[in-house]
This record gives sequence, C-alpha cells and structure tokens, in this order.
Amino acid sequence: MKYAFYIASFLLAFLLYSCAKQSTPMGGPRDEDPPVVLEMFPVDQSLNQNPEEIYITFDEYIKLDNPNKNIIITPKVNKDELVITSVKNTVKIELNQELEENTTYVFNFQKTVQDLAESNPTENLKLVFSTGETIDSLNFSGKVNNYFPERGFDYENVIIGLYESLDTTDVFTAQPYYLSQADSLGNFNISNIKAGQYRAYAWNDANNNLKAEFKSESYDFILDTLTIDQNLTGAVFNISKGDQTPIKLTRSSPSGSNYDIVVNKDPIEINLENEEIGRSIFYNYSDKKIRLYSKSTIPDSLKIDVKLQDSLGFKVDTAVYAKFEESERRAEKLTFTANSGKSFYQDLLIELSFNKPIDEINYDSLYIAYDTASIIPIQAPMISMEDSSKRDRLKIQLSIPDSIPTEIFTIKAADSTFIDIEGQFNEAVLSANYRKLKRETLADGLSGQINGAVAPFIVQLIDTKSQIAKEIFIEEGNQFSFTLIDPAAYKIRVIEDLNGNHRWDPSNYPEKRYAERVFYFEDQETKSQDIVLKAGWTVDGLTIIAPPKTGLN
Repeated sequence: MKYAFYIASFLLAFLLYSCAKQSTPMGGPRDEDPPVVLEMFPVDQSLNQNPEEIYITFDEYIKLDNPNKNIIITPKVNKDELVITSVKNTVKIELNQELEENTTYVFNFQKTVQDLAESNPTENLKLVFSTGETIDSLNFSGKVNNYFPERGFDYENVIIGLYESLDTTDVFTAQPYYLSQADSLGNFNISNIKAGQYRAYAWNDANNNLKAEFKSESYDFILDTLTIDQNLTGAVFNISKGDQTPIKLTRSSPSGSNYDIVVNKDPIEINLENEEIGRSIFYNYSDKKIRLYSKSTIPDSLKIDVKLQDSLGFKVDTAVYAKFEESERRAEKLTFTANSGKSFYQDLLIELSFNKPIDEINYDSLYIAYDTASIIPIQAPMISMEDSSKRDRLKIQLSIPDSIPTEIFTIKAADSTFIDIEGQFNEAVLSANYRKLKRETLADGLSGQINGAVAPFIVQLIDTKSQIAKEIFIEEGNQFSFTLIDPAAYKIRVIEDLNGNHRWDPSNYPEKRYAERVFYFEDQETKSQDIVLKAGWTVDGLTIIAPPKTGLN
C-alpha cells in the first residue's frame, strides 16, 4: 500500500505538470487554429471610452510580430509613446497620451498576434471604440496600381492615407489622420471615418515611417478635396516615383582647363547657348555635373546661357561666365563603353559612349571583323554623333546582307583610334560582339489595339530582364504593330504620352499634375502579362485596356 501511494502521487503530479506545461503535443495533427479572443478592454464597439491601457486576452499563449509596424491605429496617435507587450495569453497596450474627444478609434492588428507554438496569426482582429456617444461608420475604399512595379514589390507595403483638409501637413511631412494598408492585390479600405473633408494619398512606405519619401518611394495623390459624408468606393491610385525637388544650379567654377556647372538633380533637357557651343566648345554630363571643354584657352569670361529642365517640368534659365585657362593638371584619360551583346537582323546599330567629347577618329584602325579574316571597313558616312554639342555618343549604323552567313560580328578599334578634345588617345582597344539573327528564327509579328486611352502612345516590348527590346511611337489612332522579333517572352507596356514629348512624365505635386498613365497588356482570362513568341509566329488581335485614371471612378 505504501508503494501504491507513492506511485499514485507521482502519476498525479505528472498529470498536473503536463496540463500546466504549454508545448506542442507529440504526434497528431499540426495546430492550425489561430488564437481566439476571450475578452477585450475596452469592449469592441463600446462608447464613451477614454482608456489609459488596452487589454486583449486569448485562449492560448501568444506572441507579437513587429507590433509597432503591423498594428494600424486610426485616427493617428503618437506611436512613439505606445508600449505594446504580450504576457502569456494577453496583449497590453499602454497609450501614454490623451485621446481626442468624440472620436472613433480603430486598432487593426492585421497579422500581429500569433499563437506561440505554430505562429498562426489571428484573422480580422480589430478593436473599435469611441470616446464619444457614437461610432463613426464611413468608409473610403478602392484600389492601388503601380505604373513601374520593381522586382520584390509588395502591395501590402502600400499605405493609403487621409489628411484633414485644414491640416497644413501632407504625405511628405507627417503621417496621415486616417490610414490603411493595401492587400496583396492592391485593394484597400479605411473604415470608421468621421464625416468631413479630406485629402487622399497612397505611397509605398518602404522605410515604414508613415510618410512618403519623394526621392525614393512611389506615391500618388487625388487632386480634389474629398467630402466624405457617405461611403466612398472605387477610388484609384496609380503610384510612381518622381523627385519633387525643383532643379537648380548649385555652383559653377573652373576645373583645370575646363569649366564645371553642378546641379542638384539630373536634368531631362540641357540647352547651352553661345555661338561657340558645338564649334570650339563642347560638353558632357555625368553625376549631376555639366563639364565644358574648349579647344583653346579663353582667359576672358565667356557668357553661356544655361537652360535646364527636369522630368517634372521645373526649369532653370540663367547664365554663367566661363573661363578656359591653361592648367598644369593632367587631363583625364579617354575611356569608352560599347552596347555589346546586342542582337540584330539586318541593320546593325553600334553605340559607343565616351567620357569626353571626341575630336578625331582614325578610320584606318576602325572596322568590323567576321569569319577569321574578313572585315568591313567603317567609313565616315556610317558614323553620326547623337549630339553635335556633346560628341560623346557615337553611332555606327550599317546593313549586313544575308549573303554573309556569319553569326557573330565584332567591332574592332586599336589604341589611338579616337582622339578627344583634350588631345588624349584611347589606350584600351575596342572589341565588342554583336549577333546576327536569321530570318527563319524570328517571330513574324505582334499587333493589336489600345482601348480606353488617347494617342500619342509610346508602346514598348519589355524583355525578361525588364529592358526595352523594341519601342514604337504612335502619334494617332490606337493600333500598334511590331515585326521581326527575337523569339522570347515579353510584356507590352504603353505610356499615354499626353504632351507628345516621346517620354514618360512623372507627377508634379506642387503644380497638382498627375503622372502620365502607364499600363500593360494583360490576358483577361489568365491575368498574365507574359506573351511568348516563337519563330515563325504571328500574334495579332491583342487588346490592351487602359486602367482607370487616378481619382474616384
């Protein structure tokens, strides 16, 4: 009996320990059930609440996943003052601040709360309460689209925010009054809004500071002030990047025998005006610096009118007084790059980019080689300069007849083939390959129409490396067509070029101007953007449908 008593006591203690110990059972099915709320304080949907702390108790032990980021609280509170902790099966939020009177607060936990054993997140967990007599119930919902989605982009990082119309802050300076995150498809909904007038924005909050970084993050805005006195649905945001800093000249000064003009951001257009520009004075641009070169010294100040424009349309119109003096500073070496590795059918286009303006070319050592001993001499009529004021981008264009069966063509240039404006010769030799395609290996054509937008259009074939393989400009109508295409998988991108300047223009927030629309072909059944072309194929009858414009639709 004595031993039986000890055995019974041991078994009872073991059972009590097993019941108290929180761990995953050995064997059996995996726990896939999320934590279930047992109690909330304040109670969900309760009125006249002004808590100092918030408690939520669950039916099992829990943990929190980055609560300061993932818990969305509206209207805005000072998150730096919050203390969010979890102890066993309870979440505790210390507010450490006064809440606004007669205001509905929403704590959206998203996937923050997870069970301890399997990390199963709670679903649709919200706490809504009011500091006044009523619960605000208005909604603002819609969809976010990204004009230029980058690899790894996630719509769930996009914030949609509402600012009170009289608020002097905006999306670039402070967090919004109301906010929500988009889901994986770009859909969003902001709930429990107080009736009023608001300004609406959307942005990809990559650094999680609840405001947009206009130099690095994609964003969009609705121009009109929204009066929310009923549920607003169908809102559309089309986010894209656009540095809102106006372009300006930061300094200009001599640099050795040259003259530098430094700007704060990249211009889209550069216009330098003086009768010697393109004759004895040339320039190039890199790293936010325009460098002027002169064939001879000019000790007196030379007035040069400088007109610049950035991608947003901001302009600089000023003048500098340049000097080109003798200098003992050693001239920079002449270097170049080639667009090697390109494929072509019959028309071979070779592009050489130099770090300085080119003055002379020795054609005796410049040619195209094929087979083992055959060459095509490059002559002056084959060559053009992209900009005669810069002379730093050289284009060589010629037609290769089908009678030459070779596949690889190599441009060759010995050292000292090119001489720059400072008298420097190229030290490196040039050897760049280009692959000639056979007609029978090409896809015959790709064509279709664009609906829901108005020309002009820029239509681009985008390859799997996100590079532009082909591009056409459509001035009128809505029909597009590409011919003789290298077989591969492509996407079709369309830019609605409203001003016909042959480039995409981003939004201009200070001038309240939307970005030009960008959209893609999408198969209406599969929702895939990919188009696979094979040799001899013709794909026609494609329809590209423009998405809704930014705003309420």
